Amino acid sequence: MTAAEPVFLDAGEAALVVEFGRTVDAAIHNRVLALDAALTRNTPPGVVELVPTIRSLMIHYDPLIIDRASLIAAVRNAETDSAAFEPARRWSIPCCYDPEFGEDIAQVAAMTGMTPERVVALHAGAAYRIFMYGFLPGFAYLGGLPPELAVPRRVTIRPPHPPGTIMIGAGMGLITTFAMPTGWWLVGRTPERMFSLDRERTFFAAVGDAIAFEPIDMATFRTLETRAAAGEVVARMTPLQ
Repeated sequence: MTAAEPVFLDAGEAALVVEFGRTVDAAIHNRVLALDAALTRNTPPGVVELVPTIRSLMIHYDPLIIDRASLIAAVRNAETDSAAFEPARRWSIPCCYDPEFGEDIAQVAAMTGMTPERVVALHAGAAYRIFMYGFLPGFAYLGGLPPELAVPRRVTIRPPHPPGTIMIGAGMGLITTFAMPTGWWLVGRTPERMFSLDRERTFFAAVGDAIAFEPIDMATFRTLETRAAAGEVVARMTPLQ
């Protein structure tokens, strides 16, 4: 099957969105990451920033240095190989599924006809990828949620949840960084902080990185929470390339 041609969309006078599709799909995301990598290796003059998302790449540029037509030409001529993309590293994110944190596990189990234990096992056993950061700083949107857990989002918004909550909804996963009301389902919490201004690496994980959740008990959560609050990255990284 031949991949569809990208669509070029203006985002104001100084940003171009290169859209590869309209669905949440790993193959589409691979094309986004391949273009991001190609333009990072050989950045056209005037390109200021590249922002990869689930299905598109936003290119911020200086229109006094490069015009829209020239930028589109550079994108079309970029050497990309989406079929060759593999995550460079995998992060093992500690996650506590205790009922205090996984408040909605029982409801997800009821909706899917599974036991709560099976919901946790499926969620913890899946291989995820960071598809994008968005909405709020550090909010990591994850692809790779098992299809058995692809429940729709909530009909009504629930009250604010604590930072670090792990959620699912509409076929995707999410790691949060700020407390706020949500329409997603709460299944656990991590002591790790995906975003922190107090660390040298504000975002310690990159878009395209692989993610796995490591189940931990409440005592371990509290210990790691203290270490994370002191600025330590408590997730474990494994190089894949």
